[in-house]
Amino acid sequence: MFIDEIDIFVKAGDGGAGCVSFRTEKYVPRGGPDGGDGGDGGSAWLEADPALGTLLDFHYKRHYEAERGQHGKGANKHGASGADLVVKVPVGTVVSERDTGVRLGDLTEPGQRLLVARGPGGGRGNARFASSTNRAPRRADLGRVGPGRWIHLELKLLADVGVIGFPNAGKSTLVSHMSAAKPKIGDYPFTTLSPVLGIVRAPGDRTFVIADLPGLVPGAASGKGLGHQFLRHTERTRGLVHLLDLDPGTGRAPAADLDAIDAELLAYSPALAARPQVVVANKIDLPAAAARLSEVRELCERRGLPLVAVSAVTGRGIPELIRVIDAHLLGRPWAAAS
Repeated sequence: MFIDEIDIFVKAGDGGAGCVSFRTEKYVPRGGPDGGDGGDGGSAWLEADPALGTLLDFHYKRHYEAERGQHGKGANKHGASGADLVVKVPVGTVVSERDTGVRLGDLTEPGQRLLVARGPGGGRGNARFASSTNRAPRRADLGRVGPGRWIHLELKLLADVGVIGFPNAGKSTLVSHMSAAKPKIGDYPFTTLSPVLGIVRAPGDRTFVIADLPGLVPGAASGKGLGHQFLRHTERTRGLVHLLDLDPGTGRAPAADLDAIDAELLAYSPALAARPQVVVANKIDLPAAAARLSEVRELCERRGLPLVAVSAVTGRGIPELIRVIDAHLLGRPWAAAS
């Protein structure tokens, strides 16, 4: 199960109470107050952990609380402070308040931490209240209650490149040939039900991360189909691989598919629609694909979009695609249409 959005409740530990105590040694007359302070409550933190790839663990446990501070004791013994709570989340998690929507932080680096609930101080013992006019105070403070709140966790995968396109365009097959990732592959719509990350080895011993995203359909930005749930995972990418299906059996025109998906990107986020794209014409191994490829090539030339023709099944054209993506990630523009 892939979960990329969830609400959890986090709470800091309560502060320990101060102590009311007096020295009672036999040979210490008028010993005076010696009640210690309570310990501070533990704070609650979120920490980015690269070993995690989903928010699934939070589906089974929603409430998290740091350790409370210990109460003060006599003989001026202060209570121990509560241990901090560190909750591990995947790298790429955006944290916000559930009720207000205010963003609290974005955990994009392994080991990065975010304080979500600060532990309060413990109460003062009666030794703190002794004065020249009040030598035997009988008061102490209670520890303060640790703050708690509901927070919203939203995972946005950290991929260099995202593969977008209609269902069954061949995205999973392409990613499986470019990397060691093994997404589910089948001849029916919405084979990919969750994003899949793969690491691609480029020339010069460089690598980049590619994301196989569920297929988009018209209306995805407003909630139709499955892809709308995962459009957020394209927001961090530095480029998009727009996969077009040249198979005449789909009953769709590649040029119309290109316009439809671009319209969904624009409806979801204008910034996302402006992300650099390389158009990849897939299934060139099919006998009837040549005419459609010429149509796509003319369209890309008019729009100034780079084009790479591939066969995700046979692997033809994939080395060229890797080279084009790698050049873009190195800061060079996408290659000219081929």
